[in-house]
Order: sequence, then C-alpha cells, then structure tokens
Amino acid sequence: MTTATRSGDAFKGTTRGTTGGTTHDAGALTVANVSHVYGKKRALDHVSFTLARGRFSVLLGLNGAGKTTLFSLITRLQAFQAGTISLDGHDLQRDPGEVLRRLGIVFQARTLDLDLTVEQNLAYHAALHGLPARLARARAGAVLERVDLAERHGDKARDLSGGQMRRVEIARALLHQPRVLILDEPTVGLDIKARAEVLAHVRTLVAEEGIAVLWATHLFDEIDADDDLVILHQGRVRGTGRADTIMEQMGAATLTEAFTRMTTSETV
Repeated sequence: MTTATRSGDAFKGTTRGTTGGTTHDAGALTVANVSHVYGKKRALDHVSFTLARGRFSVLLGLNGAGKTTLFSLITRLQAFQAGTISLDGHDLQRDPGEVLRRLGIVFQARTLDLDLTVEQNLAYHAALHGLPARLARARAGAVLERVDLAERHGDKARDLSGGQMRRVEIARALLHQPRVLILDEPTVGLDIKARAEVLAHVRTLVAEEGIAVLWATHLFDEIDADDDLVILHQGRVRGTGRADTIMEQMGAATLTEAFTRMTTSETV
C-alpha cells in the first residue's frame, strides 16, 4: 500500500531510491526540487513528487498554492529557474520534444477555436503534432466516441455547452496518444452535472486505457479515497499519498480536516 508522507517525497511507482536528496523511480512523471519566483514572491519552493503510471492523481491546493505555475513549467509556458522535470526518463529541459510528445494537456482557460467545428479543432491539433490526415481523422473519431461527442463532430465549438467543450479539449489532448494527461482546474465554471461528467470520463480513461492523470483542483469533492494526492500549499508540498491513508495518518474524519491540519501545523 502507498504510504502518506509529509515532505517533498511523493507517492511512488514500483522502484524507489534516493540519491543526493532527489528521489528516482519508475514513475511516469517526476518533478524534482522545482522552485520558481516572481520578483520577491516564491511561487514554488523545492517541489518534488512522482506521478505513478496508470493512476488518477490529484494536485490539491487552494487558489494561489502554485498549481498553475507548476503546470506552466511542465508545459514549457515558463522557463525553468531551478529543479528538473522528466517524463519516461526524458528530461524536459534537455529533450523537450520527447516530453511534450508524451504529454496531453488541458489548460484551465478554454482553448478551442469557437469558429471552427469540433472536427476542425481536432484536425488543427493533429497537424501541430505531425499526424497524417487519414490517421488524424481515425483518431478524432475514436477520441470523440470516448467522450460521447461523436455526433457533434460537425458542430461549431461555440454551439457546445461548457461541459461539452471541456470534453472536446480532453479528446483533443488524447489525439497524439500521450502517456500522461495533466488537467489544470478542468471543472472551473461548470455546473454540478457537467463537473461530474468530465470527472467520470477522465477516471474511465485511467481505468480502461492505463493513462497517468494529474488533476489539479481545490475542490475536495472531486477526490476519491484511493486517489493519489500531492498537497500543495503556499508553493510547498505538504503531503503525499493516498487520500484515505493521509486521513488515517492525520487522525482526520474527512479529507478537508486532514488538509487543514497539514497546512496549518507548525511541523509541516
């Protein structure tokens, strides 16, 4: 069973060890000692964790915890200042092309072209990844089936609901068959039903496709007891492990209670 920790050492894959203070193992995505500052503000402070393969993992933190900054570094929207990020053994700074080819991304802000059809949005993304047109069409059909939107392929994006747009963005992120899917606050602005649908679709991907997911959120009701957690607070990792294990170790009846104790204790 995965054990919870209260440091930068994260939940693991099958192999683990430590060299020079940096943890190495067979995880899908490894973040090691990543720090980032904006002027005098430290947004991230030696953040370290390893994302397990074939698991639904949650980056949990309140607004301003550093989640979006971390995602910006993983996706190369911002340049590194300190630390390393690697995916399948490929270092993001030394080999960014290989990392990004293995990475699917759903940003917090909506990124569909509203004047294009669903199919055209997917085709444009496929072209950016160098997929041949015939292969792109086949994969587009498959991923739209996966998110239950195949019948909307010819509709303009602006005619979709917020939840449907999010599902198209997830489908688009899967076109190039990534090993890791990261989603930054993907349910922001959605109603309860749409939130549940998007979450269910992503959990199904993990269960049926074995993809590794990192789901960033501040909403406790999006987390299941057996999810892996990285608790981020004020730019620091305050704890990692399965949600139920963290609650047990903190002597808390709810995850909200455990989170509060971990983020306010003098010992963290």
